[in-house]
Amino acid sequence: MEALRAPSFPSFHRQLISRHTFQKPILHIPSSRRLILPSQKSNFKCFAAISQTTPSTEEEIESDKREEKFEWYEQWYPVCAECDLDKRRPHAKKVIGIDLVVWWDRNENAWKVFEDSCPHRMAPLSEGRIDQWGRLQCVYHGWCFGGAGDCKFIPQAPRDGPPVHTSNKACVAVYPSYVQNGLLWFWPNSDPRYKDIHSTKKPHYIPELDDPSYSNMIISREVAYGRREPNTGSMLVYSSSVPYLSQTRDFTTSDLFRADREGGRPLEISVQKVDVNGFTAKQIFGENYFIAPCIFYGHYSPSGDDQSTDGKEDVGLPPVPMILPHVPSDKKSMLIFYCIPVSPGRSRLISAATRNFAVWLDLIIPRWVFHMTPNLIIDSDLYLLHMEEKKLRDVGPLNWHKSCYIPTKADAFSTAFRRWLNKYGGTQVDWKNKYSGELPPTPPREQLFDRYWTHTVSCSSCSVAYKRLNVLKTALQVISVASVAAVAAAKQGAISIAVRYYLASMAVLCFVASKWLSHFIRKTFIYHDYDHAFH
Repeated sequence: MEALRAPSFPSFHRQLISRHTFQKPILHIPSSRRLILPSQKSNFKCFAAISQTTPSTEEEIESDKREEKFEWYEQWYPVCAECDLDKRRPHAKKVIGIDLVVWWDRNENAWKVFEDSCPHRMAPLSEGRIDQWGRLQCVYHGWCFGGAGDCKFIPQAPRDGPPVHTSNKACVAVYPSYVQNGLLWFWPNSDPRYKDIHSTKKPHYIPELDDPSYSNMIISREVAYGRREPNTGSMLVYSSSVPYLSQTRDFTTSDLFRADREGGRPLEISVQKVDVNGFTAKQIFGENYFIAPCIFYGHYSPSGDDQSTDGKEDVGLPPVPMILPHVPSDKKSMLIFYCIPVSPGRSRLISAATRNFAVWLDLIIPRWVFHMTPNLIIDSDLYLLHMEEKKLRDVGPLNWHKSCYIPTKADAFSTAFRRWLNKYGGTQVDWKNKYSGELPPTPPREQLFDRYWTHTVSCSSCSVAYKRLNVLKTALQVISVASVAAVAAAKQGAISIAVRYYLASMAVLCFVASKWLSHFIRKTFIYHDYDHAFH
């Protein structure tokens, strides 16, 4: 059962509030051995995490003018996990400020990604339906569209009149899409010349996600985090947590919750190749990769056997203990993060944890159970990241190093990404003038830590579990009330004393179970505040 102690994700929690009602949040969107790596020079200028000297803002700007520019709209972006899509209905998604509708075209047997706007009166097509002929139908006036974006039918057009539905103005913009690694990707340019872009340029491929000898547990969640770098929040969760989590005695839940405070130790993280396409970094558990604009992943060994060195001794530091001592050294795990910019102040995190041991666990444990831990991770850091970026907003993206003191290599991932963003990405996501540049205010805690609208509704496993557990809760309440009513309605002597006690006990137990289940449902699927003082 040691594999049960190896979470699919690193972890974190908060105190539950008493309110039971919840509402959809309002989004304010304005326009046993340790690896000692040799010291290496990076082609990056300087890292605050490994140097006390930091280049001036003027020097960075002058250097940036000579660097290759990252093109935000010439990349593949993941939209969502395919396992969370329902082929019976269209789905509304937003990526890099573009409103999308995702739907299954059964005529072409493929997922389609359209602009989420009907050319007639600009109604969202995601509010429509898939008609009996497999066409996407706008629910406002019934216009129907095929998989190529062409209008197939306009109910208001006279049958014997001109074929107005064939006009180019009646067509919907279609974005190139591609399914890979269990994710639906899209190319953010609807120009027809990019129709077959997947034949010349595909999304970054991670073979372990398609390897049947590896498990593949995916979770997706919308997070109200962005600030100056709307797609950095999720990666910073990884970069600030994983290095410390990997040093704990055991991968138990309680240790994971304490790891950020008590389990830290000096780390050797060396950022190496850095260019417009991302960067590579090495730490004691192997290499980590940032693939611009939104992929970050790395390998680690649950047995700790990757902690070997080049014959060097780690003097003055305690040994790194094995994470799971009973897992063979040839077993590996991976953490993969897709950190997707949605809009200023909003991001989507798609996380995947894969391993080539104890794969059978995924067959007997429901997917929603594995989602409990990563949701706690996100909750534990959301408010902290909000406050960090709120303070950094005032100093500007090029001056963040003047406000943050990062003298150790443990922050090398975060430092490397911020410098990549400033050097190649233009200091922030290119929103194509769709927004004014102002960021939304920090939402209230009830909205910030919301799980229902940010995860449960869109997760195929959690949404089903939420409905079924609510049915179970109602059944327990009905049994409790029925048992009490049976005892009260029975005439004197109609039922024995033993039966009366049995019914009364069952009523109490069912009532208590329903109350506990109600609490569990709320904190797991609806809202779970996270109080660091008690975790």
